[in-house]
Amino acid sequence: MEKFKAYKITQIDKGVQAAFVECTLEELDPGEVVVRVAYSDVNYKDALAATGKGRILMRPSCIGGIDLSGTVVSSSDARFAKGDAVLAVGHELGVKHHGGYAEYARVPANWLVKLPKDMTLWDAMAFGTAGYTAGLAIVRMEHNGLRPSNGPVVVDGATGGVGSIAIAALAQLGYHVVALTGKEGESAYLKKLGARDVMLRSSIDLAKIKPLDKATWAGAVDNLGGEVLAWMASTMKFNGVIASIGLAAGTNLNTTVMPFILRGVSLLGINSTDCPTPELEREVWRRLATDMRPPMLKEIAKTIAFEQLPQAFDAFIQAKVTGRVVVDLAP
Repeated sequence: MEKFKAYKITQIDKGVQAAFVECTLEELDPGEVVVRVAYSDVNYKDALAATGKGRILMRPSCIGGIDLSGTVVSSSDARFAKGDAVLAVGHELGVKHHGGYAEYARVPANWLVKLPKDMTLWDAMAFGTAGYTAGLAIVRMEHNGLRPSNGPVVVDGATGGVGSIAIAALAQLGYHVVALTGKEGESAYLKKLGARDVMLRSSIDLAKIKPLDKATWAGAVDNLGGEVLAWMASTMKFNGVIASIGLAAGTNLNTTVMPFILRGVSLLGINSTDCPTPELEREVWRRLATDMRPPMLKEIAKTIAFEQLPQAFDAFIQAKVTGRVVVDLAP
């Protein structure tokens, strides 16, 4: 019985223990498709799970990694054949179902997407959940009327994975993008991504948010929540669109209904774990491979070896990561 390397997270007492282990295919969870994993990645959710800083696991023990890309080894589902290049992000991977931090994965066919034309297995994980979330937000904002001619789009949490790809993808589509960040030293990086302007969070008085402030933004991508999201709502233009993605600054939202009923602002909740339809999921990946593809994806993402994985989590928890981290599972 062939053994392979995996990174397993186990709940102990009030924390977790995470370590490399040897696995066999028989130990993997059920699914119609077995994939030889080429790449995974590191997301904030992965770091929370592996360090125990967040209550992420939904079972006592689980192979981590909420994303994976690789090649089909075997399939009992007619949609996939041996040799197909595939990717999977979100769903229950790395949380309730053994995930991408292993040389092999067995997953339900409905979670898999065939790799779009012009996208490599590495590209897929350079995007990963973060890029897919950014892409889903942009597609849904466009469905709600966002166009480059409407005015500027502000993106907070700008140096993170979602923020970086949102800025680059929006700029590629022709939007005037304003990056909102707390990291003054990252201005050059953000402008290289395509941000036309960089705005420091310290320039905003979040203690005095008006119900309606100067109408500035046609669109907003929010990774922070809390007071920053309330400020965004108050400064949206008529028929502006906000994509609510993250909660890094807090879960509360203290705002009024005035932006929504007097300016017709839309607030879209973006859940990348459970995409509304398989068709929309495929459409987002097709767009990421074509018109939304950032020209500098290789600058946004860095690659680490599988054995370097444990060291990557602390950097995420301490907010010291810029862009994306791809994990190479080549033995």
